[in-house]
Amino acid sequence: MTKKITIGLICGGTSGEHEVSLISAYNIQAALSREKFNVLLVGIDKNGSWYLGNHESFLKNVENVRKVSFDTEFPVRFPQRNLKKQGESSDIISEVDVFFPITHGKHGEDGALQGLLEIFGKPYVGADVYGSAICMDKDVTKRLLREYGIPIAKYQMLRKPEELRFEDAVQNLGETLFVKPCREGSSLGVSKVRSSKEYFEALREAFAADSKVLVEESVSGREIECSVLGNDSPEAASVLGEITPAYEFYSYEAKYVDERGADLIVPADIDLDVSRNIRQTAVEAFQVTECRGMARIDFFLKSDNTFILNEINTLPGFTNISMYPKLWEASGLSYPDLLESLIDLALE
Repeated sequence: MTKKITIGLICGGTSGEHEVSLISAYNIQAALSREKFNVLLVGIDKNGSWYLGNHESFLKNVENVRKVSFDTEFPVRFPQRNLKKQGESSDIISEVDVFFPITHGKHGEDGALQGLLEIFGKPYVGADVYGSAICMDKDVTKRLLREYGIPIAKYQMLRKPEELRFEDAVQNLGETLFVKPCREGSSLGVSKVRSSKEYFEALREAFAADSKVLVEESVSGREIECSVLGNDSPEAASVLGEITPAYEFYSYEAKYVDERGADLIVPADIDLDVSRNIRQTAVEAFQVTECRGMARIDFFLKSDNTFILNEINTLPGFTNISMYPKLWEASGLSYPDLLESLIDLALE
């Protein structure tokens, strides 16, 4: 009989995407076959403390993104390679075959957690330290994409609010602007601005989240997303999906809180040649930015069928309304099979 693989499913975290992570974790653990996998839930609370759980009730209130939380069964003590084990929790952690981090945002998908897992000497799902850090920084990502010739939106990076006056931003980038923290996910801290007053408020909010901020042109176009799966030489890009937000842009609320916040059209109605070009560009961007395992690549498709790459997400959501698994399901890869593919890529 084939030995079951033990999955350490890491969820929660200290970022603003804590609750979304727990909902993703709930869906993942429910979809993993218990005939093939033992599932150990590893929860990180908002203060950064780590806890272990072995049953579904470890995750509570998953029907409400505002209240989702986990029971604290007992704290984690980490085993160190070449050192003695340190009690019950480290014994359990040492039995994990593959870690599956589904921790969005800072310290979860920026390479910090991935570095810790490297120290454990365990395989894990998703991008490594290098790719995670690159894709978490929108400025670094855009510079790499631009160097490779992949189209991106015009932008300026600021380290201080006074570096770019509103009048100069409008002259350089257009009358409508987006202001974004460089290293936040899920549209947290993102503002769409059209006036000097909105601009300064947006800078205040963005700099509260990060010491690097992007001021970016507003691109008019359809919001198109593509899922990529693979390691060093990914060949698989999903069918494309389209987001039509009910809000002014695809905000955190639209992504995770309000199920009516956006319509997800899968597959997107796009010319075949254009679709092929977008999918090919998604795979190229995956390689250029040193991704591994998975990434969701987001584009804007303009009315003339040209497109720009907007963002790369190395740990996309796995909630019931998340686009990454929906696109694979439309491509013929079911949610459980997708999870097994990601685990196989981690072991590879």
